[in-house]
Amino acid sequence: MVKDTKYYDILEVTPQAGENDLKKAYRKLALKYHPDKNPAAGDKFKEISHAYEVLSDPQKREIYDRHGEEGLLGDGSGGMSGMNAEDIFSQFFGGSMFGGGSNRGHTGPRKGKDLVHSLKVSLEDLYKGKTSKLALQKNVMCSKCDGRGGREGAVKQCGTCNGTGHKTVTRQMGPMIQRFQTICPECNGEGEQIRDKDRCKECKGKKTTSERKVLSVYIDRGMKEGQKIVFSGEGDQGPNIIPGDVIFVLEQKEHHSFKRRDDDLYTVLKIDLITSLAGGKVFLQHLDDRYLEINILPGECIKPGEIKVVEGQGMPSYRHHDHGNLYIRFEVEFPAPHFVTDPSDFSILERILPPRVEQRIPSNAITEEVIINDVDPMQEARAEGAAKGGRGTNGMAEDCDDDNAPPGVSCAHQ
Repeated sequence: MVKDTKYYDILEVTPQAGENDLKKAYRKLALKYHPDKNPAAGDKFKEISHAYEVLSDPQKREIYDRHGEEGLLGDGSGGMSGMNAEDIFSQFFGGSMFGGGSNRGHTGPRKGKDLVHSLKVSLEDLYKGKTSKLALQKNVMCSKCDGRGGREGAVKQCGTCNGTGHKTVTRQMGPMIQRFQTICPECNGEGEQIRDKDRCKECKGKKTTSERKVLSVYIDRGMKEGQKIVFSGEGDQGPNIIPGDVIFVLEQKEHHSFKRRDDDLYTVLKIDLITSLAGGKVFLQHLDDRYLEINILPGECIKPGEIKVVEGQGMPSYRHHDHGNLYIRFEVEFPAPHFVTDPSDFSILERILPPRVEQRIPSNAITEEVIINDVDPMQEARAEGAAKGGRGTNGMAEDCDDDNAPPGVSCAHQ
């Protein structure tokens, strides 16, 4: 029966925990609460290190089990004295506790590389929000050998480089002497040596194995292109390494109907000529599959290219409750040629529509009557380009270089 379980509770183990259990618990908690990764957890990190220092020493552990923290005060191990927390961490992950050298030119563990992935998302995903399950392969410390690379006691410090992983080479070039460092050829820069027969069968002495990890990536409503979703500490593990982060960078796929600018949406809606003149209802399918009912008033006369706004129907604002606006550019579809079969019907249009604009030319002008014909699509494209000064055929896209104008969008059919 132990007198005090405080140190065991700190490491989240039972008083019956063995040496390997303590190592696994320390590795897990030290990586989680290291100040480089969790700046606010400095005191917690020191507690974990001190608890491991006491319980990993058989003599100190026996005293602690019998007398609690008070029993350690006599040998200077009570309270938060003893080894520096960073020294314990550096030795543990640097390999000295498993037979390797701790003096490798590092003052402590280095942070591993971040793993950055591009995540393609639809505009619907950004509008409604979505959770995706994504699998990736990562390196983790070998569980069979506890990251030693071999059986306990078999990992030895390299005698050639004294565990530093490099050698200093001196070379004389004429009257000058040049000194430089190279990777130790005996240990390939590892600072350790393991005989082949002693290597771990699981990791082949590499200390890490590959593991498939599934992450739940939550795409919040209103997120934008280029925004990052970070999973701290989910990068590759390795000796003397604080795992880096896994970062997903959002890449928005092009949408066939809507364009986005900040929290505003832009789209094109086609309506027929009679609706633009006499009014009526038209419907627009939104990103969440709702149909917006748009009422055009009789006589409102929606002109081709006219832009209207529906307030509050744009993108949701990220982590806010409001929405941007929805801008609609109307395309008015004219009837097919010769849609009137009775010529007398034109007189009805003449009475309803505004009067013709009178054409005035100089009295002495020379006139010549010509015939207009249909052109093929290629000729039409060239003609439109020339009419617009060579700016292309996408009128809306080309006319929207001004920051106050909507961007080019494709059509959403009625």
